[in-house]
Amino acid sequence: MGYNVPRFPNADPEELIRRPLQKRLKFLSKEWGEWGFGAARKISVMYLTKLFGAWLIGGALLITLTSHLNPLDVGSWWTNPIVYQKLVVMTMLLEAIGIAGSWGPLAGKFGPLTGGILFWSRPGTIKLSPYKWVPFTGGSRRTVVDVFLYHGFLFSLGTALFLPGQSAAELPALARFQQFLADPANGVPSWLSQNAESFLLIQTTPLIFAVILLVLVGLRDKTIFLAARSEQYLLPVVFFIAFPNLFEVTDMIIALKIFLVTVWVGAGFSKMNRHFSLVIPPMLANTPFWPPRWLKKRTFKDFDNDDLRPGPLAHFFSHVLGTIVELTAPLTMLFVVGTALGGQTTVTLATLLMVGFCFFIISTFPVAVPLEWNLLFAICAVIFFIGYPNSAGFSAFDMSEPWMPFAVIAIPLILVIFGSIRPDKVSFLASLRQYGGNWATALWAIHPDAEKKLHRVYRPTKDQIDQIQAMGLPYPLAEAFLEMSLGWRSLHSQARGLFSLFLKEVPDIDHRRIREAEFACNAMIGFNFGEGHFHNEELIAAIQEEAQFEPGEFIVAWVESEALWHGYQEYKLIDAALGVVERGRWRVKDAVAEQPWLPNGPIPLTVTWRSPDFDKLQFTATDIVGPDAVRQPLEELVEAEAHAEEMAR
Repeated sequence: MGYNVPRFPNADPEELIRRPLQKRLKFLSKEWGEWGFGAARKISVMYLTKLFGAWLIGGALLITLTSHLNPLDVGSWWTNPIVYQKLVVMTMLLEAIGIAGSWGPLAGKFGPLTGGILFWSRPGTIKLSPYKWVPFTGGSRRTVVDVFLYHGFLFSLGTALFLPGQSAAELPALARFQQFLADPANGVPSWLSQNAESFLLIQTTPLIFAVILLVLVGLRDKTIFLAARSEQYLLPVVFFIAFPNLFEVTDMIIALKIFLVTVWVGAGFSKMNRHFSLVIPPMLANTPFWPPRWLKKRTFKDFDNDDLRPGPLAHFFSHVLGTIVELTAPLTMLFVVGTALGGQTTVTLATLLMVGFCFFIISTFPVAVPLEWNLLFAICAVIFFIGYPNSAGFSAFDMSEPWMPFAVIAIPLILVIFGSIRPDKVSFLASLRQYGGNWATALWAIHPDAEKKLHRVYRPTKDQIDQIQAMGLPYPLAEAFLEMSLGWRSLHSQARGLFSLFLKEVPDIDHRRIREAEFACNAMIGFNFGEGHFHNEELIAAIQEEAQFEPGEFIVAWVESEALWHGYQEYKLIDAALGVVERGRWRVKDAVAEQPWLPNGPIPLTVTWRSPDFDKLQFTATDIVGPDAVRQPLEELVEAEAHAEEMAR
């Protein structure tokens, strides 16, 4: 792949998309395992510019100037409470608009680059109500009320971001905090004590409105609630409101420390499963600047001999550098106080280890691209655990009331435990399972003559295949490039069950267009972050209201996350016209033991219920390449694309 030109699959595109599904999967999984998505390097540079230029530098200027601080004198404000408060609020605002995570080509948004606000500002677009039994929250289409609540939430966050902060003269708790920092007996570092008089806190009135509006928005549409990354930012915003007004500023800082550690430890706990090792090879394969290809291939068991299960190196990355580090380093940061175990030096080293952990994730450009979130956590780790040392009165044991640490940890801990036991009831985001590999997910299988019916669904964007073709690629090459997402999915454990379900239950599967549901969902509701509950039968029913597929035209294989160490996953087969037509399960150990392209056939599936209507369907094989497809050798297409780029420059 070049700077301007992506790397297309190394095969004739029309021949590739005519291959039977299993042969296609073998090719695509090996392509991804060696090259990743193949996006042009300028895409990665665009993400890095957006992250470090717009979010970091632009955000620092915005935050300091609106708080009447000197942006050039970093030493005077890097520990000022209003800085990290506004950093959290700004990031939540960007997430809620749709220009932070799940943005751009790596999230399946080729044009326009965002979904978010383009969808959520339009009455008539699809919304997903989490609790339809709550009065006035039902319906599958967004209304003017939904748009009003959403923009009210954005306006409240924006107001808090742009208003100057509260001073000690306005807030007694901040005055007491400044006095605490100024007292030499407390052993506060000089970088805190010498700047304490200029410390400010964010205005809480607009934040109160933001929290209320977010809850109302969330009751009507879980998409926006989760897109705002409420599981990461809502509780800290509540801390910003509650602690300075009801308790002490030191309590707020300690509470944020505890929350940060809870997120990391919860994520580390979620990695203790059979799935996580399979995440590492495709994750590293998509890394554009490192590691070298030979090292990417070494993460598989035997890449050159077609064994694409995770190898020893992947297990080391996942459970030593991943699980163990993410469990032990944050706990060290939180509980080492004074001279115990090396004191602050140990805390600092553990903090820098977690900063490196965040930068490692950034370097891999994960498909949901949570880059701002990782950089935010890296910065907050430095501010909270180095800027506010445990030994200076900021340890978990120093809160003003002994019950406070338990209250802070209660909500995330309950969500982690309950969400792990009942993943069908709690979003994997709220139960902190983002990277664990144990996800609810799905694949779509659409009859090629029927896919155009998706155009009937009201939304501000087109399907990914149309977006790619709008960039100038002919259909066969656009289809081949989009199917790289299937190569990515096939390298994860769930795909072995989903593809098995298609091979077993959809006789004409070789002739259907297979779509990665996370990508496809982005084109329907404007957001996805790997959350399979966004595209279960509720979304399919909402699509069907306008698309009006015939029975058998649009079939979805959907699977729930594995409940905590149960050893199996529950699946659903969904027909857009008929609803759920089959339920069953497969064993996780069968899925992780198989190759991505299922050379031994479908893994064993246990059917627990089946609709008789599904057995009546007639499947007819149809050529997947339309009659208007233009055959053109891959080399000519790449040369033409490179020539166009050169002429543009």
